[in-house]
Amino acid sequence: MSRLVARYQELVAAGELRPDPEQAAAAARLAALQDELEAPPASSGLIGRLIGRKAAAPRPRGIYMWGGVGRGKSMLMDLFHDTLAIPEKRRVHFHAFMLEVHAALREERRKESGDPIPPVAAALSRGLRVLAFDEMVVNNSADAMIMSRLFTAMILNEGVTVVTTSNRAPGQLYKDGLNREHFLPFIALIERELDVLTLNGPTDYRLDRLTGIDTWYCPLGDEATAKAREAFFRLTDYPPEDSAHVPGGELELGGGRKLFVPKSFKGVAVFSFRRLCEEARGASDYLALAQTYHTVIIMGIPRLGPDRRNETARFKTLVDALYENKVKLIAAAQTRPEDLYDPGPGGDEDGRFEFDRTVSRLMEMQSRDYLALGHGED
Repeated sequence: MSRLVARYQELVAAGELRPDPEQAAAAARLAALQDELEAPPASSGLIGRLIGRKAAAPRPRGIYMWGGVGRGKSMLMDLFHDTLAIPEKRRVHFHAFMLEVHAALREERRKESGDPIPPVAAALSRGLRVLAFDEMVVNNSADAMIMSRLFTAMILNEGVTVVTTSNRAPGQLYKDGLNREHFLPFIALIERELDVLTLNGPTDYRLDRLTGIDTWYCPLGDEATAKAREAFFRLTDYPPEDSAHVPGGELELGGGRKLFVPKSFKGVAVFSFRRLCEEARGASDYLALAQTYHTVIIMGIPRLGPDRRNETARFKTLVDALYENKVKLIAAAQTRPEDLYDPGPGGDEDGRFEFDRTVSRLMEMQSRDYLALGHGED
């Protein structure tokens, strides 16, 4: 029995996972791919055997796992990557990878040396046999325009095996997007070169983790901080005793700019209100954040109003980006959403009226129906 399947069966036996035929079939297929990747290369014929030369290992077929939110796709990807016994592997969130691609393309274009796609594909594939993505989603024409050529080069020319998860079937990627006809060859590439597996079992594990906990904590103080902290550990399975070592990082915003992320793990990120809304930020920054993380925890949201006009405007833009990308929001705030805007002694009723749309979205984002939606789902 493979390490991956053994670990999966341990999780089922321990009650951490519930029996699910689609999950079990995906675990078996991932284990078979591991066997292919870990197998020693065959000798290249009689001459090769005489001189000890090995033939290059063939590229195994990749895997595309898609299904509703919380169905275990990321969990299976964790098991696959963690138990894969080869060094030439990489796991990365899809949005972070595409930001890296765009940066590499900009650098290559500065050289004015012709078509930038082949050298970028070669550079990204160097020393790599398998590339594992989480949450493949395409939201803009810039990504759509380059993906077909880039991944054709990486898979067919560079021999990289791709394993990815998505909330959408291949044929639904970039649905109704601008110039989608240029994206169709990428869909054809997926269906031709990757095995497409469906994961739509009966259990939404992410929603289960949110059951019984609130998503909006107020007033600010130790209790709100502790509850938001608990939500992070429940969503990520990160051991609370290791809280001092929770990883953080930087989010590429484009144009060479970066946003410091104090804590992030398994698609959940923690930010302060000050970092997100008191610093100069625009809609594109919030869109990058919303496309990268399926859950965002914001600490320290104060009362807003005319005395915080810039912060209020940024917060409204941030909420719009999170809402439109179906990001789960967990907040520690001074007060409830409906009381968050203080019109002040001057009675800024126009400001309160404009903020009502944000309040409505914040209330909806706490509903079970919203929490059950997939990240980026229409």
